[in-house]
Amino acid sequence: KNAIEWLKAANDDLDSIGYIINVEHLTNIVAFHSQQAIEKSFKALIEYKKIAFVKTHNLEKLYKRLENIIEIDYEKLELLNELYIDSRYPGDMGLLPYGKPTIEDAKEFYEFAKDVFDRVCEILKIDKSEVEK
Repeated sequence: KNAIEWLKAANDDLDSIGYIINVEHLTNIVAFHSQQAIEKSFKALIEYKKIAFVKTHNLEKLYKRLENIIEIDYEKLELLNELYIDSRYPGDMGLLPYGKPTIEDAKEFYEFAKDVFDRVCEILKIDKSEVEK
């Protein structure tokens, strides 16, 4: 039950990105929602597999609990994780080492988040129609 709720929330993040994906000045927001979608997808998997829950937003810590269950691009995860942690401070809001994410970066993060979401749905044998509003 809670796994479905986490996936519904992740799906909302992905839907939100759909509206802003091509807006240049909102690439940091796309990155943020991508991070959130992955975090919530991971938490759905943790919940479903009854793995001890950790209250964290850190994607790397969450993934460490799931390494044997799902395989992902760890470098991309690290980058997105860094972006999110830095976004807690307004001056650094979602900045990459070279500044704000480009539209290409944003689209890459979006695709990555969708892929993680899709794979979690597959692992949990959940039809995406169950989590779409």
